[in-house]
Amino acid sequence: MITPAFDLSQDPGYLMLNICVPYTRTSEFDIYIDGTDFKFYAKPYFLRLSLPGRIVEDGREKAKFDIDKGLFTLRVPKETAGEHFEGLQMLTSLLAPKGSRSAQPLVEDLSTEGCGESAGDDEDEDEEEFDWQVEQEVYKESSEEELKALQKYGFGNQRSGVFVRLQEELSDVTDVKNPDGTTAAERRRARLEAEASAFSADHYLADLFEDDEIKGLLKFRPCRAKFPLQPGRSFRSAASVSFTDDEKEQLRKFTNRSYLLDKASRYQVWLSLVDILLAHSYEVRSTEGEHNVESPWTIRKLSGTLCWLETYSSVQDVLVSFGRRVLCYPLYRHYAMVSAAVRDTAKILQSGKACVLKCLLDIHKVFRENDPAYILNDLYITDYCIWIQRVKFDGSLLLLVHILQLLTHFKCEPASTLLSNELCFTLGQSSAKWCARLEKAQLKNVCLML
Repeated sequence: MITPAFDLSQDPGYLMLNICVPYTRTSEFDIYIDGTDFKFYAKPYFLRLSLPGRIVEDGREKAKFDIDKGLFTLRVPKETAGEHFEGLQMLTSLLAPKGSRSAQPLVEDLSTEGCGESAGDDEDEDEEEFDWQVEQEVYKESSEEELKALQKYGFGNQRSGVFVRLQEELSDVTDVKNPDGTTAAERRRARLEAEASAFSADHYLADLFEDDEIKGLLKFRPCRAKFPLQPGRSFRSAASVSFTDDEKEQLRKFTNRSYLLDKASRYQVWLSLVDILLAHSYEVRSTEGEHNVESPWTIRKLSGTLCWLETYSSVQDVLVSFGRRVLCYPLYRHYAMVSAAVRDTAKILQSGKACVLKCLLDIHKVFRENDPAYILNDLYITDYCIWIQRVKFDGSLLLLVHILQLLTHFKCEPASTLLSNELCFTLGQSSAKWCARLEKAQLKNVCLML
């Protein structure tokens, strides 16, 4: 667990604690108050303090959480009003656990007597109690030089240092072993190697020839992609999209902020958005719109952005990555599911920013209710939910939609290539011709102009 950054202050009647927990769920806090003992837990953070004076839990205590700053503030009454607590700035001494109640000898004689009695208590021994006296270290903020040396990731590549102290707790969030010390090129090489290793020819061929269930999924019409694609047409009105009360409440919780992105970052943000929407479209179709316990894993695993902190350089890179991952990881590994997800994503984009926002809010909810996927909301989804409301949808994005429509026709190479673990994809001849012309002429401007 992680010891969070914290500080303490006081007035004659109360002790105030400020605890910084930026990467935790807003609804899960545990607090324990008993005299000089104070314990705070919000996964993955744990703080235990031995206070210089006594505090009480009598109903007068107040707490609040600033979501934007990730700051938890607690105001607790002192047992003796007017008492001054000495040494609140001595953070290390506050973290030190109380002395052991008994001293253990350096050498013990482990007698075999009583072994028979303990043999029947295996079940109790398996359940180890949590060590409330776990060692803690004072939080040290990284220097500017150290932060510059770390690799960037997250929305618009604006984050760094998040995994430095959270790697053990968040190892299930991404497949990157050391996100802060791995370059984008190294992450991509590792991703391709992992995909090649994960590909199962037996699973792929089974889905290819025993596809009755998949045919049923292909007939499903997601509500957010129900309109037919209309190349060259303008975006649909937001009036066709309605938000639930829960979605409206979540929108009110977001902070209205601006994003200063350069042209390269805006281009990358759009490509990552397509990647995330593709993963969501597949998940919605594979579950026929009914999320299940595997939904957070499916969305995260199929998105190279979320799973490998990938940064893409072209639309085709996004689609090839998505196609490879669909054929390697989920339950239904069929190329028709790739094409269906691409079509659904193109329809979502053409339906306008309100439809895109509704999809992002759905992803946000799925991750928010899952441990530890909620961290991906902090890194990507929350920022996308805010940014998409302010970004301009115009004709240049329609070109991106048209490219996606054309790329739904690109073909998979023969099975022999797949069996060689290359999992390469090529475009159909006519689609490749059109996409080459579009990308050469204007693709670089699709997102740079927005």
